[in-house]
Amino acid sequence: MGDLGHNHSENFFSSWHLMPEAVLPVLLAALAYWRISRARAKALPRASHLTFYFGLLSVVAVTITPIGANATQLFWCHMIQHMVLMMVSGPLLVLGTVDLIRPPSQWRSQRLAAMWEYATNPWFTWFAYAALIIGVHFTQLHEILMGQFWVHRLVEIPAYLIVAYLFYFNILDRNNPRRRISPAIAIFMLFFMMVPETLTGFFIYASPHSLYQGMFTLNDQRLGGALMWSGSMIIDAIWLAIAVSDWLKDDERRSREIDEEIARGN
Repeated sequence: MGDLGHNHSENFFSSWHLMPEAVLPVLLAALAYWRISRARAKALPRASHLTFYFGLLSVVAVTITPIGANATQLFWCHMIQHMVLMMVSGPLLVLGTVDLIRPPSQWRSQRLAAMWEYATNPWFTWFAYAALIIGVHFTQLHEILMGQFWVHRLVEIPAYLIVAYLFYFNILDRNNPRRRISPAIAIFMLFFMMVPETLTGFFIYASPHSLYQGMFTLNDQRLGGALMWSGSMIIDAIWLAIAVSDWLKDDERRSREIDEEIARGN
């Protein structure tokens, strides 16, 4: 594990790594999004474009920058990368694409539709999200993913992004009249996701010894744990506020529908 040592002779801010495995998918996703959105008969809201492209930008920001370049050597960089990909990039990409994805019942391939329904099952995605957080930081999986740079890049980073996208899809898909969970359940799922997120950070911070076979210094480990502990609470509070706002708007919409129905009956 010599290539993952802690002797950083070069300046941290000069350690940029061009990652084709991150940059190329981001560029292809941006091009595909642009072409698909232009082909739609009804223009997408400007907010959808902004959130999608900001989501892609956030992926680049924690992969090719010094944060990404040092994510296997500095634990606090790993934690920032982890939080951004799972708690910022994933949900932003959801907000940018919910208006593009048609209901599975309208898909040509019923097999793909069934696979999508299973992959976005709200309860499955909650447990997958929580299991990924816990598994990466408290099992031997961490050494496997962080021990080799290519495994970290080609397995861990995509896993963070994909699992986060699937988890937030049902929570933030507020435009789907056939959404699989109510706004109240979305708030419940977000609130209880704070438990594994914040406790992961707390136990890493509070540990009196290295949890990762000496891969990181104890101070580095504690800094990463503190960032996860506090950062996840702040970011989750923002998404909770958005979910509560959606819940209130949904109640207002339902009240208007009831009032209109009563008025028609009279």
